[in-house]
Amino acid sequence: MNLFGEPRMRRPHARGRRRWLPVVVGAAAIAMVATVALAFHRDMAEARAHTQGRSRVVDSPWGPIEYAEVGSGPPVLMIHGSGGGFDQGLDFSAPLAREGVRIIAPSRFGYLRSAMPDGATVEMQADALDWLMNRLGIDQAVIIGGSAGALSATQLALRHPGRCRGLVLVVPALHAPDRLPGANAAPDAGTQRMINAALGSDFLFWAGIRGAPDFMTRMVLATDPATVKAAEASERRRASDVMLHILPVSARREGLLMDSATAGAPPDWPVERIACPTLVAGARGDLYETDKAAVHVAGRIPEARLVMYPDGGHLWIGHDAELWRTVGAFAKGLEPD
Repeated sequence: MNLFGEPRMRRPHARGRRRWLPVVVGAAAIAMVATVALAFHRDMAEARAHTQGRSRVVDSPWGPIEYAEVGSGPPVLMIHGSGGGFDQGLDFSAPLAREGVRIIAPSRFGYLRSAMPDGATVEMQADALDWLMNRLGIDQAVIIGGSAGALSATQLALRHPGRCRGLVLVVPALHAPDRLPGANAAPDAGTQRMINAALGSDFLFWAGIRGAPDFMTRMVLATDPATVKAAEASERRRASDVMLHILPVSARREGLLMDSATAGAPPDWPVERIACPTLVAGARGDLYETDKAAVHVAGRIPEARLVMYPDGGHLWIGHDAELWRTVGAFAKGLEPD
């Protein structure tokens, strides 16, 4: 009873509330884990579906080589960049396939189902591509190399010049005197170690994409996130797809490690010996500094044509349609009479 003769209200005992708190927190944690697990498995399933049933594998002196073909017409060898595989090659060159060319897109050493031979070098990769062209009955093709794939394309033009009807180097990760050795988007060694750890784990890489997309756009795609956000919806979607389709990163890790060792500080090759018609394309704002390499290489290859976009970063955001129109016109201009 209180002072007014009214019965006291019974309050739930604090100890009872505390007893239920772990149950509520545990249930919330389980729900969160389940949500994350479902999202991870959904995205991984989509990423794996992106590569399944689209490629072939042939045995070579360097082990299995994976490749895919689409389209018909004059052949174009599309050599993917870092984090790619045949699927990235097909995705990037899709506009060309629609314009009447035959795209051959290999997976480089250590990517997807292509082997990583002992002591692999960029020169060996170029020889393997020459072997693949011979296996497919292709005497000559327009050779396109993007980013780290530009190293293999350049070596193919140097070591097997008869294979190259023309050469296209897109945001090439090649040597330039003013390109810093090991150029990347990481501000310090600690951040680079974080990226390296993510490259070894499908879950960590996926968590970075979903939890810190701006960070991953800068560190992996070497493009300012603000550039992507300001772009049209189709370009934002392209950037997102490029990132998601690096998954499963575990199936590309060996190739990524080779690229890290070669594309960051490539040798100063004698590119002035390249004799075929050459188109070099770069974009300012590239955090890998491939715009510097594009200018340098185009200035050394005889009669090379340079196309430099004023912005767009490593993914040439905002210029994709224009780039592939330019590449298509270049390739068609090299078709035999």
